[in-house]
Amino acid sequence: MSFFAQEAQALSISKQAANQVAEKIWKNECAGSFEGLTTWNKGENFASLGIGHFIWYSTKSAEPFQETFPELVIFLQNEGAAVPSWLRNTPTCPWKSREEFYQNIQSPKMIELRQFLFETKNLQAIFIAKRLEKALPQMVATLPTEEKINVTVIFNRLLDDSRGLYALIDYLNFKGLGISAQESYKGQGWGLLQVLQGIPPQSKDVVVDFVASAKQTLTQRVQNAPPERHEEKWLKGWLNRVNTYAEALR
Repeated sequence: MSFFAQEAQALSISKQAANQVAEKIWKNECAGSFEGLTTWNKGENFASLGIGHFIWYSTKSAEPFQETFPELVIFLQNEGAAVPSWLRNTPTCPWKSREEFYQNIQSPKMIELRQFLFETKNLQAIFIAKRLEKALPQMVATLPTEEKINVTVIFNRLLDDSRGLYALIDYLNFKGLGISAQESYKGQGWGLLQVLQGIPPQSKDVVVDFVASAKQTLTQRVQNAPPERHEEKWLKGWLNRVNTYAEALR
């Protein structure tokens, strides 16, 4: 892979690397399927779209998850992608429920949306990578000095390993930064910051330890989740996804 990092806040990604990351994330989120680019998971109140299953709410919601699809659409438009005209003028998801979403799954609008998301896979990977550019300053802003140093060192060590950079990009997209009080159960977050905080400062292999910390963080999330959410049904898939971080990209 050809990633370059002059500093943690200034990343760039080559077309080849974008393609590799896009394929991995697409496989993680959509099982690499065309149909998986437009999904509405059972038990959720939002659509999950694109290779990163970017969240799109149909109405203002009290859900503790950051909406990312509208931001993606703006990014793709700015990058010159041919965004469908109806999508440019639709700030909220036009399908109001999971049932309505799947009633329209083979509609011309939905087919056009899937094709658009398929054709922009690489740009979507770059969008995810660009979110990482701003991640470190946001994560360490309120940490005590020693902890800030430890997290920064671990973050930069991960950037130096292609597996580590993929892990950072994917987990950030997967579970967020971990700095929002809303994105927590019982006061404990599950984002990238919590994973980095769980890696020993003197780690011998930061990618292996990232995987271990991510597994612990996700397991803790499921244990803390409200019982009615039944998040245990997702844990096996989440852990399998995290295991891919230790594999070489090719």
